[in-house]
Order: sequence, then C-alpha cells, then structure tokens
Amino acid sequence: MKLLLVLLPFWAAVAAERPPIVGIANFVVKTDNLDEVRKFYSGVLGYDEVFKHRRPGNAADIAVFKVNDRQYIEVTQTLANESDDKMIQIGFETKDAGKLRDYMAGKGVAVPAKVAKDADGNLSFLVKDPEGHNVEFVEYVKGSLHSKHFGKGVSSRRISDHMLHVGVHVKSPEAQDKFYKDILGFRFQWKGGPQDDRIDWISMMVPDGNNWIEYMVSRDTPNPQQLGVWHHVCVGTTDIQGLYKTVVQRGYTPRREPNIARDGRWLLQLYDKHNTRTEVMLRKPVEKPCCSENLDPYVK
Repeated sequence: MKLLLVLLPFWAAVAAERPPIVGIANFVVKTDNLDEVRKFYSGVLGYDEVFKHRRPGNAADIAVFKVNDRQYIEVTQTLANESDDKMIQIGFETKDAGKLRDYMAGKGVAVPAKVAKDADGNLSFLVKDPEGHNVEFVEYVKGSLHSKHFGKGVSSRRISDHMLHVGVHVKSPEAQDKFYKDILGFRFQWKGGPQDDRIDWISMMVPDGNNWIEYMVSRDTPNPQQLGVWHHVCVGTTDIQGLYKTVVQRGYTPRREPNIARDGRWLLQLYDKHNTRTEVMLRKPVEKPCCSENLDPYVK
C-alpha cells in the first residue's frame, strides 16, 4: 500500500504531460473564385496545388497549396460575400494528437470525445480558442494523404519554403494567453505597435518549434478589409528585395515596396483578391526592435 501511494503522483504527472507542438501545419481560408486565387497562390507565390480534400463543416472541396511537407495553405470556394470572415482555421502540428487531446481535456478545454483518423488519414482534432477561432492539431500519419505526397509538389517557384507565423484578431490577449501560454505552453517572443505606447501585436512562439502565432490586438469589431489584413499567414525569406523583384516579374504589383517594420525586420505585404494577406518576412532584425526585446531564439 505504501508503494502504491508513492507511485500514484508519478502516474498522474505522466498523464498530465503535454506532447510536443512543433509548428504551424495549415492556414485555411475562403474564396468565391478558386481559379482567381490560384493565380495568386500558385502564379504569384509559386506554391503547387498538390491535392484537394474535404474538411468537416465545409461544403466544398479545399485546394491544398504546399509550402513544404508539413505546412500548407488551403483555400475553398465557400465565400458567400465579402463581409464574411475569410479565415476558416489555423492548424498546428503535434507529435501525439491523442495524448494532446487528453491533456487539453484535463485542463478544461472543450475537446472531441476521442481522436480518430480524419478523412486524410491523419490523427487530428479541432477546438476553439477563447476568441472563437478554429484551431486544429494534427499528427501526420504514415499512409495519409499528406504523407503520400511527402517529397512531391515542392515547387522550385516557391517564394518561400517555410511558414513563420499566422496572425489572428484578438480582443483579449489575457484570455488568449490562458489558452496558448498557460495551457499549451506557447512562449512570449515580442510585442509592439505603431507607436511606442501601443501594443497591437503580440507574438507567441510554439512550445517545441520555431513558428509563432501573432495576436492582432483590437477591442473594436473589425471590418472585412481589416480582418483580411489581421487574419494572415507569414512566410520567411533571406532575400526580401530579390523576392520583391520576383513577384513583380510574375505580374503582381505590391501595394508598397519592402519596408522595415517596428520589430526591426524587413517585410513585404502581398494580398489575394479578397484582401487576405500573405506577409513575407526577413526573420533577422536589421534594426533595434521597438517596444520590447525580441526573444526569438532562432534569429541567426
């Protein structure tokens, strides 16, 4: 009996351990014309459309554009009108979807009753963050639709071979922190705004990788154009000027030339036909960031 009393706390600790969350898996948005947005995601950004699939709750096929074997931009032709929120979900990769579901359930998060293979053959589940955004956690499984395409559809025309972050509109950073930081273990990276006395952007890095989620903070209700800017995906580059020339040569005219942002990094902003933003970033700052120290441990 004494041995049992000693071991129970150990078993409880093991059961409560969070499995790794290693990076961004997907960014899923709507369009009203898939052929038109193909011109942007494939024609301008250079990403191959590797397959189509269905997701629960979506009435149409979703076109999957491959950034790399583990990161995808997905677009579905289900946009009713321009006033709709274009973003459907963001997704993160985990090493153990079942264990993560159990861990989150133990922390009081509303999760599905179980994790089973999804239509793609991966293990995944969907939750809502405190702001109501759909957040997927996916474990890529051998034999799944994604794994069958590993090493394929990796276009030499890609403007970038990796996602850095996704951005979501946030009214309450405190509520988001209870989910991302306190429960899931995301790490603070940087915060700032257009002026030194404003905090409009907060970057929280995944606990076991080099990607992050960016809170786009505003207590106000955004209009559709603002949401398109705030709900965004960011890809990385080491040559922002060269990339700028590339997209111009492909017939796309950015709204402005590359600029150094408040976090000291070079940025270029690109938009699809619905104003959904793809941000391009040079990860290493070239100037001192405003507002707070940048704690990104992956800057080289």
